Amino acid sequence: MKLYKAYAKVNVFLKITGKRDNYHEIVSRFVKVDSLYDELSFVTKEDETDELKIIGEFSCSTKQNTIYKAYMALLDALDNTRTNSLKNLMRKYAVHVNKNIPAFAGLGGGSSDAATFLKMCNEVLHLGLSKNELSLVGLKVGADVAFFIYGYDSANVSGIGEIVEEFKEEHLDFEVFTPKLEISTPKVYAAYRENFYNPIDGFEANKLKKTSSLDILKTMKPDEANDLFKPALQEYKELKNYYKHGYYFSGSGSSFFRVKNKENE
Repeated sequence: MKLYKAYAKVNVFLKITGKRDNYHEIVSRFVKVDSLYDELSFVTKEDETDELKIIGEFSCSTKQNTIYKAYMALLDALDNTRTNSLKNLMRKYAVHVNKNIPAFAGLGGGSSDAATFLKMCNEVLHLGLSKNELSLVGLKVGADVAFFIYGYDSANVSGIGEIVEEFKEEHLDFEVFTPKLEISTPKVYAAYRENFYNPIDGFEANKLKKTSSLDILKTMKPDEANDLFKPALQEYKELKNYYKHGYYFSGSGSSFFRVKNKENE
């Protein structure tokens, strides 16, 4: 069966712009990492069962898996005929995942898997859902899923992650490393809210959205580019042992990245 690539992303910048209910609103530059991806495919089940089967190395239960959540959200969104088609597909096939993107790493692995699964189902079953419709389904799984549905190389992401605007720029090749440190996103956001809350205004947000990723990385320090870096360092003291000069912090962590160039190869 066809292999589908679920790419990782890094956040070139991530700034908080305010709060909405229990969520923080953000403005962020998401950039696809070409060299790091999970591989998803449908494989024939040995026994036909009604349960969704996911094959791969995951640290969570099936029902906690973003692919399972995407499956349930997609069932909810479809009419009876297409729901039956999807159930029949999952009765005969399992979802095989070759996992390369580390979990709890700020690289969007779970969101990318969910988005890729939705796109696979849409393609294989000819569901006819647009990217906008798939993104609305994905939003029920997680705020970052929309970016991966659209498949842009680079995009400005705002709101709680549901507003994705393609940003045309030179595509960058990143070097990424992830310490063996599992970071809780809710814990980092809670620390930000309690000790570091200082949202940027619309003027500053618009300025960032117009600035190229390369210029951001040349002019901003890691803690200036990502509002979650300081709270992550506060909550996970050992994180500072892994920080290397010239690297930036992705999402709520724990991954660091820099642009590859001839000088640092």
